[in-house]
Amino acid sequence: MNWDKYLSPERLRISTREKKQDARNEFESDFGRVIFSPAMRRMHDKTQVFPLTTDDNIHSRLTHSMEVMSVGHSLAINLCDNKDFIEEIKQNKDKVLREIPVIIKNACLVHDIGNPPFGHFGETVIQGYFEKLFEKDNILEEANNHSEKQFDLTKVEREDFEYFDGNAQGFRLLTKLQVLDDPYGLNLTYATLGAYLKYPNTDDKVKLILSQKKRGVFQSEKSYLATIAKSCGLSLNDKFIRHPLSFIMEAADSICYMVMDIEDGFNKKWFDYAFLKEKLSTIPGMPETFNYLDGKFKNEITKVVNLRLALIKKLVIIAEKNFTTNLGSICEGKYNEELIKDDVNGLAKKLNNFCAQYIFSHKDIMSLELTGHSVLTGLLDYYISFCFHKNEAYRSRGVGLISNSIIRAALIETKQSSFEDLTDYYKLRVIVDFISGMTDQYALNHFQKLSGQKIN
Repeated sequence: MNWDKYLSPERLRISTREKKQDARNEFESDFGRVIFSPAMRRMHDKTQVFPLTTDDNIHSRLTHSMEVMSVGHSLAINLCDNKDFIEEIKQNKDKVLREIPVIIKNACLVHDIGNPPFGHFGETVIQGYFEKLFEKDNILEEANNHSEKQFDLTKVEREDFEYFDGNAQGFRLLTKLQVLDDPYGLNLTYATLGAYLKYPNTDDKVKLILSQKKRGVFQSEKSYLATIAKSCGLSLNDKFIRHPLSFIMEAADSICYMVMDIEDGFNKKWFDYAFLKEKLSTIPGMPETFNYLDGKFKNEITKVVNLRLALIKKLVIIAEKNFTTNLGSICEGKYNEELIKDDVNGLAKKLNNFCAQYIFSHKDIMSLELTGHSVLTGLLDYYISFCFHKNEAYRSRGVGLISNSIIRAALIETKQSSFEDLTDYYKLRVIVDFISGMTDQYALNHFQKLSGQKIN
């Protein structure tokens, strides 16, 4: 347990910022870099749960991320005020109070920055698209008929697309795609990037191991992961373990998406307070909460708002307790639970089940998600067929529509001079970088233009 390493202020490239008149520490500098990044601005029109909604009361990825940041920051402040925690990590309280809360804020703010349009279903669409696209090439490879293959990719490179994940895309975005003049993106500190990485894994997915449940880092960023893991002390044999603070970020995310999705469902009038009370009163401790709400407040909206506050408080207490109790196992890479789901009363799991049954499966969401399927599939069809076309006229037009900054980042990264010089892996990487970075509305409009459904 080396908290000097966990709180590493080092960066992939040595910072050149002027510090004489800048009293911020390195993690506070990270916060500014993230806040002013174009990728953060684009999150205002990316789906949290409700695609293409015009309802101003419903959460976008940006408002969700801000709320996650708030909850994560509160958790971090609580930790830094915990005498037992401070003694165990052997750090000065004033020092960590200036560091841990802002590292958590950074990680929480960017935790969804790599998500494609149309929410988590967008990830599923991209994964399924590439599984189907590579199916023919897989058969030809097994038959040793490499001359007929459409794409020249290794198995693990293909899997980067078949296992496409917003966490891995976010890591790529933070470390490379917010490009200036070098391949380091926002050049955030190792501590911030380590806390961001829920899945420090570039290999096969292992469902039963929390940190390897997804491929959280693409092959293109594999060397960066190794550098960060070494600096932060996250290497264990031939694998990488989670940064301890990533558990806090994950807890804040889960708390917000479950609790706020319930409030969004209420605001959409999909259920009322009485329905919430009926379904959630089976959870130990919740009857007392509802009795308090009914005795204190008369207005239904006020009751739901205060239900949200009560649920967040309960879950924050669970997360903090489990983090401090299991800190040794966490730092050894042996703790294999989400903090808020390690609870005998099952509060988080039952809230999650409620969301799955009464919100995520609602026909309005599913209908708009299928619209997202058509848009993302169509965009991938167009750009892959254009950019890999045998006719140079089609290739030039396809490449010409892709953001210059996306192509420039790939060229700097690979030290090539043109899109044509890129390997098939990086050509596909550019296409996915471009499409996954779109907002929901831009993706829809762009697809309609490419398909001839609209001109302006």
